[in-house]
Amino acid sequence: MAPDERLEALREHLVDVLNVNEQLQEQLDSAHQRRERLTDKVDRIERENETLKSSSLYIATAEELLEDGVVVKQHGNNQEVLTEVSPGIRSGLEAGDRVAINDSFAVQTILDPETDARAQAMQVDASPDVSYDDIGGLEEQIQEVRETVEQPLINAAQFREVGIEPPSGVLLHGPPGTGKTMLAKAVANETDATFIKMAGSELVQKFIGEGARLVRDLFELASENEPAVIFIDEIDAIASKRTESKTSGDAEVQRTMMQLLSEMDGFEDRGEIRIIAATNRFDMLDRAILRPGRFDRLIEVPKPDWDGRERILDIHTTDMNLADDVELATLAQDTEGFSGAELASLATEAGMFAIRDERAEVRMEDFEDALEKVKENEDAPGTPIAFA
Repeated sequence: MAPDERLEALREHLVDVLNVNEQLQEQLDSAHQRRERLTDKVDRIERENETLKSSSLYIATAEELLEDGVVVKQHGNNQEVLTEVSPGIRSGLEAGDRVAINDSFAVQTILDPETDARAQAMQVDASPDVSYDDIGGLEEQIQEVRETVEQPLINAAQFREVGIEPPSGVLLHGPPGTGKTMLAKAVANETDATFIKMAGSELVQKFIGEGARLVRDLFELASENEPAVIFIDEIDAIASKRTESKTSGDAEVQRTMMQLLSEMDGFEDRGEIRIIAATNRFDMLDRAILRPGRFDRLIEVPKPDWDGRERILDIHTTDMNLADDVELATLAQDTEGFSGAELASLATEAGMFAIRDERAEVRMEDFEDALEKVKENEDAPGTPIAFA
């Protein structure tokens, strides 16, 4: 074989060897990746196996710390046991802490304080899009609410200089639709405080002690996030006058109210926590919750007068495309006895009449038609029938 032919054959052989080497390298890389996946799977299975083999831990409360151990009460059966605890855990353990114990009742770890998830869900993260300028006819009530709720939070030094304790809470009462809830929303919008809202009915629970526990957790949540404002809407659901009823439901509601009264003026200083409550049934409230120290200001939110109605109509028609013949003063005169919510519904109803006629402009006749429809409601005169 000629030298040139031998050289060409060697070159071809080298190319084949390189191709085989590349294929083997790919197979090796693939094997390494598969080995890593299998290793991860083995590690996961081993951890799961260890978890299955390990015994479950039980939740208990450290009742008392003694020299020779800790008295713990297991949740569920309320069994009290004197048990051991390691020095590392004992150094951070206090009476009342939640702990995890094993089958031998030995303390394994300290758990975070228990807080009802329902209480955390009541914290308002985003401020409502309502300001005091959006509330018409309640200038005096707005001033009193701001003095009671905002001023102690933003200017506590002034209260100390005067030598008085800031008002602890404010109760808003009046007919439905007069702006009580909007006042609370404006407070949430205007202050940097943590805002926690709830309805009184949410505190009425099925099982014994659940409502009282929820009230306690709400105030603990507020204490952890001071300054804070707690708003209780429809407070008459849990603070109605106490009776001699022996039913379990009434008894549970009264237990919840007792917890609320205790949290509002207990032995411990409540700190920078202000309370706003609202109700349509002021006559149903128990005298115990109305006394000074719990609610220092009882603010009536009445139906608006003529000036208030004109201001409310102006607020709710600001974004409406009104014709030149619309006279808000005349409408304010014709809507005596209307609440703020009813006036808002009246403006919406007038807009619906314009849409029905395929117009983009709302005329005075639309408001007159809407007002006429409202007056036809014989069951509740003055109550708008929206979109009827």
